[in-house]
Amino acid sequence: MNPPVRILGIDPGLRKTGWGVIAVEGSRVSFIACGSVEPDTKLEMGARLAALHEGLRQVVADHAPDEAAVEETFVNADARSALKLGAARGVAMLVPAQAGLSVAEYAPNHVKKTVVGSGHAEKQQIRMMIKVLLPKAVVTSEDAADALAIALCHAQNRTVKRLVG
Repeated sequence: MNPPVRILGIDPGLRKTGWGVIAVEGSRVSFIACGSVEPDTKLEMGARLAALHEGLRQVVADHAPDEAAVEETFVNADARSALKLGAARGVAMLVPAQAGLSVAEYAPNHVKKTVVGSGHAEKQQIRMMIKVLLPKAVVTSEDAADALAIALCHAQNRTVKRLVG
């Protein structure tokens, strides 16, 4: 049997970037850790991005994931907010890539559909399914729950890709 694969899920945000690490061994999935990186909102943009980079770099160093998955940016009507979120997402993709990890991307609706069964699920439904799928998970924020959902989505999709590909 193959050794467990550790997957890092990242829910990018400039105020809070959620992260979650799971282990996948065959069809078994287990919780490793989760949390969020929260730069001081009083810092200027460059310093906040540097803090996100350092926080995620530490997560990668502490938990040694084998693969990573990041949620795609949901583009809203506010272009300025979308650009700021895009900068945080860039950091979220850069850190695992610098560590030599492959980085998958998933649309928010795809993550919700994979984990909850509905592409329009509410955050409360995601947290409930995280408790069902990862009963040992101690989730303290919505950002961390979303990051675990992204990791679970990747666990499901990487299996499908391996079987099809």
